Amino acid sequence: MAYVAVKGGQKAINAAEQLVNYYRCKGGSTPLQVQQILDQMRLAVDRVMSEGALYAPELAALALKQSEGDSLEAAFLLRAFRSTLARNYYSLPANTTAMRAIRRISAAFKDIPGGQYLGPTRDYIKRLLDFKLVTENEQNMQDFIHKYLPAVEAEMPTELPTFPKVIDLLREQGLLVEPEFKPGDQNIDDITRQSLRFPASRAMCLQTLTRGETGAKMALAYSSMRGYGAVHPCLAELKVGYVELVIAHPLQTEAELTLGEVLITEVELVARLSEQASAGSAQFTLGYGICFGHNEVKAIAMATLDRAMKPENPLAPAEDQEFVLYHIDGIEAAGFVSHWKLPHYVDFQADLNRLRSVQQSKAPAAKEQDNGIV
Repeated sequence: MAYVAVKGGQKAINAAEQLVNYYRCKGGSTPLQVQQILDQMRLAVDRVMSEGALYAPELAALALKQSEGDSLEAAFLLRAFRSTLARNYYSLPANTTAMRAIRRISAAFKDIPGGQYLGPTRDYIKRLLDFKLVTENEQNMQDFIHKYLPAVEAEMPTELPTFPKVIDLLREQGLLVEPEFKPGDQNIDDITRQSLRFPASRAMCLQTLTRGETGAKMALAYSSMRGYGAVHPCLAELKVGYVELVIAHPLQTEAELTLGEVLITEVELVARLSEQASAGSAQFTLGYGICFGHNEVKAIAMATLDRAMKPENPLAPAEDQEFVLYHIDGIEAAGFVSHWKLPHYVDFQADLNRLRSVQQSKAPAAKEQDNGIV
């Protein structure tokens, strides 16, 4: 593609940048604090961290403030910052069985070991505007906390609970096809160091999916659920909670070092029966989704696409590895869509000259036809 370098206009560009800040501040309201975003817009912060591929809640909240709530722009800012950081260690595989859960449900089984643990969710409330929030103040929030905590403290556990994996019930009975990817495999592809290649390994697929844009993955997963790929999954388990971040000890061989913990959403779903030729028996197939923060729609969509994608002979967009993995990155997609705002003078002038030339070449023939010569 041909572009024209933008020369001059620096004064206008600087003024446009100042105008952005003016539009943010002109209302005269109290400046929005990063801590307020972190506390009261947690789902937006989690989405930015996931799509920006960096677990940094404070920085994600700052990016949301800077971008005026544009989650794609905020994720871009976070990923750009991430690219400046040195990589000192690779974390060891997270033990999600030991997740300290704030939420855990299964749609496949009514009774599961440990029980259903609803946690914080809007799944069962009415989608109606709460106009009391218009006049909410700090005192209202404090009053709620003081009223709520005493009523539940007696029932609340001192520690967040852990649960066994629901999917292990099917695995123990030989009803689940094991994925090709093995957790102990030391040769794991890294998409931050290697470009995508097809057919993509499951490691590459999962890494690309986990930092993909929520809406893009949801649309593709939805298309598969509606019949364009015919994957209608059943949710074996959805968990939201904290897992430890562990690395190999830099000095002591065979030792491990826990750096802290991160909040994640994990989904394991099972799809329709699959005939496994080697075993000669019918088994369920597994779809897996995991992402930073609390984002259930994204994790479910990821698990659906993990199950739907086929390295060979795809019959629908959601089954096509190349189609899915190349089109779900919101930062890349937004960047390419937005690049049309850049000067395309050379491109357009070339098309314009070609169009005029075609019209001029056809004009004599049209005139002769009107005169009855042709």
